[in-house]
Amino acid sequence: CSPAGGGPVPVLFCFSVFARPSSVPHGAGYELLIQKFLSLYGDQIDIHRKFVVQLFSEEWSQYVDLPKGFLVSERCKVRLVPLQIQMTTLGNLTPSSTVFFCCDMQERFRPAIKYFGDIISVGQRLLQGARLLGIPVIVTEQYPKGLGSTVQEIDLTGAKLVLPKTKFSMVLPEVEAALAEIPGVRSIVLFGVETHVCIQQTALELVGRGLEVHIVADATSSRSMMDRMFALE
Repeated sequence: CSPAGGGPVPVLFCFSVFARPSSVPHGAGYELLIQKFLSLYGDQIDIHRKFVVQLFSEEWSQYVDLPKGFLVSERCKVRLVPLQIQMTTLGNLTPSSTVFFCCDMQERFRPAIKYFGDIISVGQRLLQGARLLGIPVIVTEQYPKGLGSTVQEIDLTGAKLVLPKTKFSMVLPEVEAALAEIPGVRSIVLFGVETHVCIQQTALELVGRGLEVHIVADATSSRSMMDRMFALE
């Protein structure tokens, strides 16, 4: 029964093996349910996981994903289910657990990539910082026979790897082997071109391997600013 006058609605909140009765205001939605779960089970919920809220359906006699736009209007039972995928969280960078990835900053891209001079300048500072902090640097060059080597302004002194590639992602077998040799790698600082192709594909592959990826926006560009904008989003 819906409570008279829009008062509190009884809700059973289930998480793992626990089930705790409580109540929420009439018309409460997803955000309030999440807040209630946190108040009831906050000490047991890993906030670095992704979750889904499910509602017990009498029609199906089982839990179903919370319908879009759901508002609590009557007594119900909900549960919080952690997904198997663990979210990668972005935190402070620590030199001992960080690797810099410099992607395809090559001569043939100079006339085509917007603000190429600016991203070269920022890239120079990033590599200088990496040398000062002892952070390994991995560099790739897309088909260097046709597109040329890394621009002369980028000083690759001390780079751990400089590799040619013919696929978009920087995650080559040699790169994976190099990462495996560095104990405790957690963070990748990624920059270069093009944002919507090689940078995006590299980021997706690294995130899929459980690494956190920091993209340096002012050292990353494309021929089209629209491509760049949507890739960064």
